[in-house]
Amino acid sequence: MKAYVLEELRKFNLKETDTPKLSKGEVLLKVKAAGICGSDIPRIYTAGTYHYPLIPGHEFSGEAIDAADDLDKDRYIGKRYGVFPLIPCMECPQCQNAKYEMCEKYSYLGSRRDGGFAEFVSVPVGNLVALPEKVSFEAAAMLEPMAVAVHAIRRINPKKEDTVAVCGLGTIGLLIIMFLREMGIENIIAIGNKEYQRQKAIELGVKAENLGLKKRRIDVFFECVGSNETINWALNFTSPGGKVMLVGNPKGDMEFDKNTYWKILRNQLTLMGTWNSSFAMDGFQSLASPDDWKYVIDRLESKKVNPEVLITHKYGMRDFIQGFEVMKDKSRDYIKEMMVI
Repeated sequence: MKAYVLEELRKFNLKETDTPKLSKGEVLLKVKAAGICGSDIPRIYTAGTYHYPLIPGHEFSGEAIDAADDLDKDRYIGKRYGVFPLIPCMECPQCQNAKYEMCEKYSYLGSRRDGGFAEFVSVPVGNLVALPEKVSFEAAAMLEPMAVAVHAIRRINPKKEDTVAVCGLGTIGLLIIMFLREMGIENIIAIGNKEYQRQKAIELGVKAENLGLKKRRIDVFFECVGSNETINWALNFTSPGGKVMLVGNPKGDMEFDKNTYWKILRNQLTLMGTWNSSFAMDGFQSLASPDDWKYVIDRLESKKVNPEVLITHKYGMRDFIQGFEVMKDKSRDYIKEMMVI
């Protein structure tokens, strides 16, 4: 098959490689759409990954074309699926309590094992998400970032009357705005430094600002950047009794000066973190009802949200490398770069 293989840091090319062999309990997907996550760029070009060679890609969807011999092949072959990319150990205390996103010994499609930037990928059957007929492969390739956005929202649980700030208008920040709007929250302030992203936020029906927040009441603040500067903004601009949800992956060490720390204490702020999303593995009961993925699927099927408006460019497999280069070099505006095959 053809796949984008990371052979070593910065050595990332389309090449011929072996089609995955199925292990027990796995299904072979023919990839139909795959999106580039912001985390893929440092993995490929700067920070590296857990082992080489690796096929990256954890935001993807496809059609099942084969299943392991221990499975009922007719149940899966020909069906359309999204994919929950985290593969839990099923043994640690978190897994035993169906909190798979906090698994201590997880594997992960696209970072710890081969993922979706390929013609075919093997997926554990428990990680498959059946797609309703009305949900496109492109929308399904955005299930993972949508579930991440929903997980952050549901953990902090804003009220309809709250004023909510979203700082960082990449894919996750804009999806948070999209789902906040779907929930009926109207007082949303979008904070970003890229005009293209700010215009997208305005198209979603919110006010886009820079830092005109000092005289505004902010009840809930979503920090989607992961920089020391923006986390300090969140802690300083959130109103007394407010909540701060940390969403962005950290860009470096975080430091608070004494006055900011006093703000946390004296304003009795609630500071929370989030990672990944809740998911009910096949045959296991999730503690979330419904889990984040079912929540997203329901809203996609009913057309209450439309993530495809955030897809900036679509590529075939041969020219997909352009999407990575655009994101690495920031050579033009983008939100979600996607391969469609």
